[in-house]
Amino acid sequence: MEIRSRIDSLTREIIGWRRYLHAHPELAFQEKETAAFVAAKLREFGLEVHEGIGGTGVVGVLRRGNGPMVGFRADMDALPITEATGLPYASKTAGIMHACGHDGHTAMLLGAAMILTETPPASGSVVFIFQPAEEGEAGGKAMIDGGLFRDFPAASVYGLHNWPGIPAGQFAVRTGVVMAAFDTFEVVIEGHGSHGAMPHQGIDPIAVSTQLYQAWQLIVSRNVNPTDAAVISVTQIHAGDAWNVLPDKVILRGTVRTLRPQTREMIRTQMTDRADLICRAFGARAHVTWQERYPPTINSAAEADLARLVAADTAPAAEVLTDLAPSMASEDFSYMLQKKPGAYAWLGCGPADNGMNLHSPRYDFNDEILPVGIEYWVRLAHRVLQA
Repeated sequence: MEIRSRIDSLTREIIGWRRYLHAHPELAFQEKETAAFVAAKLREFGLEVHEGIGGTGVVGVLRRGNGPMVGFRADMDALPITEATGLPYASKTAGIMHACGHDGHTAMLLGAAMILTETPPASGSVVFIFQPAEEGEAGGKAMIDGGLFRDFPAASVYGLHNWPGIPAGQFAVRTGVVMAAFDTFEVVIEGHGSHGAMPHQGIDPIAVSTQLYQAWQLIVSRNVNPTDAAVISVTQIHAGDAWNVLPDKVILRGTVRTLRPQTREMIRTQMTDRADLICRAFGARAHVTWQERYPPTINSAAEADLARLVAADTAPAAEVLTDLAPSMASEDFSYMLQKKPGAYAWLGCGPADNGMNLHSPRYDFNDEILPVGIEYWVRLAHRVLQA
C-alpha cells in the first residue's frame, strides 16, 4: 500500500478527530475524556492498550515479534486560556482551549497508529505514548515514574511539535539542546504597611520590588556569558488592596529559562542573594521559593540524524532546517530524553502573524500539516525498525 495515498484518503476523518479534541479540551491530569477517546481509537485499530499511566496517560503497542522497541510521544493537555478564534469547533469549555496544538499532535499520532497497523514494520514494536500534563505539570515524568520505560523498554524515543514561524510542512531538527530548562520562583517581600501619604512611617515593599526587578534583569545582561542564553521573566506582581495604603508585602512570581546547568545554578544563586541583600538594604525581608521544573530538552546525535533523514524523505520539497537556535520555551519530553536516546523535532505550521503563535487565544492548529506529521511518524517507525 502506498503510504501517502492512504494517508490522503484518511485525512478528512483525522481532521474530524482533531477538531473534536479541539472542541473538548482538558487541563493537565484532567484529560479523562481525551484519554478515553484515544484508548477507544487504539482498540479500534486492534492495538494493545494500557491506560492510567502517570495519571491519565495512555499507551498503545504494536508488536511485530522480536526486534527493537521505539517510543513515539504526543501530548494531550490544553491550557487555561479563553479561546478567541470564533471557529465553529472552538472550545466548548469556558476558560480552557488547545492553544498549543496538542489536539493536532494527538490526532497525528493516532493517524500514524492506524496506518502502521495496516502497513506494519517487519519486526519490533512501536509504543504510542499519549502523555498528559505537558503544560508545566511534568506529565512526562509522571509517566516515567508510573513505569512507562519499565513496562515498555523502548531503545529510543521521539517527539514532534508544531511550530509557528516555520513554513507549513517544513521540519526543523537539531542535535544537542533544543529547548531550555524551566524553573519557577516566588519571592515574598515583607515590609511595613503605612498610610500612602506618610510613607516614611513604613517600609514600602513596592519600592523595594522595583529595585529587585531591575537587579535581576542585570543578571542576564551582565552575568550570563553573551554566547549563552537565559531569560528571567517576572510574570506576576501581587500587592495591596487600597488606593491610599502601602501594603505590608509584595509577591513576585515568574520563570527562569536556561540552556546550561552552570547558568541555571548561577542565576538561582544570584536571584536569591540579590533578593536578600536588596531587601535588607531597605529594611525589608525576602522569602524566596524556587522550584526546578523541566530540564533542558537535549537531542542525541544519532537519533537527531535519523529524524532529519526521515524528515527529508517526508517533505523532500523543503530542506530540513538544522541550524535554528534553541527555543527558550521548555518541554517535559526532556525527562524522556534523560532516560532514553531520542530526538524532538519541530514541524512548521506556517506564519505566526495575527496572534497565531503558541499559547495565544487566537491560535489554531493548521490541519494542512496533519498528513505530513502522520507520514513522518510512519516513515520513522519503518526506518528505526529497519522494515
